[in-house]
Amino acid sequence: MSTPTPLKDVIKQEYIKCVKDPAHFMRKFCMIQHPIQGKIPFDLYDFQEKTINEIQENRFNIILKARQLGISTITAGYSLWMMTFHSDKNILVIATKQDVAKNLVTKVRVMHANLPSWLKQQCVEDNKLNLRYKNGSQIKAVASGPEAARSEALSLLVLDEAAFIDKIDEIWTAAQQTLTTGGQCLALSTPNGVGNWFHKTWVDAEEGSGMFNFIKLHWTVHPDRDQSWRDDQDTLLGSTMATQECDCDFLTSGTTVIDGMILENFKVSMVKEPIEKRGIDSNVWIWEPANYTKSYVVCADVGRGDSADYSAFHVIDVEKEEQVAEYKGKINTKDFGNMLVSISTEYNDALLIIENNNIGWATIQQVIDRDYPNLFYTSKDLQYVDVQHQLNNRYRAAEKNMVAGFSTTTRTRPLIIAKLEEYFRDDSVVVHSSRLIDELFTFIYHNNRAEAMAGYNDDLVMSFAIGLWVRDTALRLRQEGIEITKKTLSHIELDGLYTPQENKNDSWEWDVNQKKESLEWLL
Repeated sequence: MSTPTPLKDVIKQEYIKCVKDPAHFMRKFCMIQHPIQGKIPFDLYDFQEKTINEIQENRFNIILKARQLGISTITAGYSLWMMTFHSDKNILVIATKQDVAKNLVTKVRVMHANLPSWLKQQCVEDNKLNLRYKNGSQIKAVASGPEAARSEALSLLVLDEAAFIDKIDEIWTAAQQTLTTGGQCLALSTPNGVGNWFHKTWVDAEEGSGMFNFIKLHWTVHPDRDQSWRDDQDTLLGSTMATQECDCDFLTSGTTVIDGMILENFKVSMVKEPIEKRGIDSNVWIWEPANYTKSYVVCADVGRGDSADYSAFHVIDVEKEEQVAEYKGKINTKDFGNMLVSISTEYNDALLIIENNNIGWATIQQVIDRDYPNLFYTSKDLQYVDVQHQLNNRYRAAEKNMVAGFSTTTRTRPLIIAKLEEYFRDDSVVVHSSRLIDELFTFIYHNNRAEAMAGYNDDLVMSFAIGLWVRDTALRLRQEGIEITKKTLSHIELDGLYTPQENKNDSWEWDVNQKKESLEWLL
């Protein structure tokens, strides 16, 4: 019979486990207030434990969450863990209203009150808005306001329902100064439309820019919820509210160029993860590799290459009207030119369309210097040339009437935007990129001009719009050229060797030495 481990040693072992693992601490020793059952043990779900681990591993976390997943509760548990096992920790909770912030402090107080005596720290201050320990650690709740985050150095800043906090941009600007000593920030919220700090920070995090680690918690992460539960939420909340609060979708409240419901349909039915992410920053997304039997266009928008601007391109399957590859990142103009030549060559010497405004010329010159054979040229009278009938680049460049690239002007901009609307309205284009859809949600009419919402960008949108317009126009002109050629050749009487075949089906099969031969190659 083995000798039982002394209680002192058991406590010591548990204490060490709790210090290392906040999830273990919550599961074993924290109680929560259930609305029906009263105080019950905090039995963590797997997704909750995973979230806690991510919070612990990253200084800055933004959590896009569905409603009623207990994320505020695990935030309270993490705060209590920090206060219990570390001295002089300063935790600040900011919410839309003081009562909302107070609720999180209340959860901490309930957990603290039910800890075993050997874990419980001694309180020196305990009220509705503040809980302070003898070891110097404390948690305080405040309502949003310009002065909310102007305090001493913070160990943890909690922005509860961050998408709804008024003037959160100012709060975050002030708060960053209080986190410089190594403090953490946790911004959690259900969506509240687009154009706010929470949405912008989330988009930046998804794109790999900014300082935040992103965590998305869709309603399906909860093991006790099924489609029946989700259907009930439509009834309880309304479909629009349920889409945001359950599906974690940002719905715009502004006047988007593309109708929001159309974008949602695209997002649900077409958006998918790329099969490959290339590059140092993994920002080249590939959904379909090059197929030698297909024709492609590559359409690009050139950024300055600094910290505030992006360069972007799309690869579009001409016949299927499908986005097969995409890039969005910060890169200098020379490297971007080399990247465009590389991707265009890979996709069967695709027609390469580069916006030639401002800095775009530097990239275009890089492409020309590398003798890329299929660069798009525009006539100065804005009549877009059928590239299939253009001569080589050097010849075209010498022509006084030809300009390399695409010029976005007051005349052409409405045309390409209208073409973009048409393609989405008619559901005649296939879009796989979540980044492009996110940009379209913030692409609005402002003073009768289509542009990105303040604080957002439209690099992917504009390059895609240019690609669709040129694709549509070039193909139309090419087809018109083919029809003209057919009519011309059909009226030519060739004596002897070739005789036009009388064919009611207008087939391009001619009698050649008493054999039928297709002459489509002439075109």
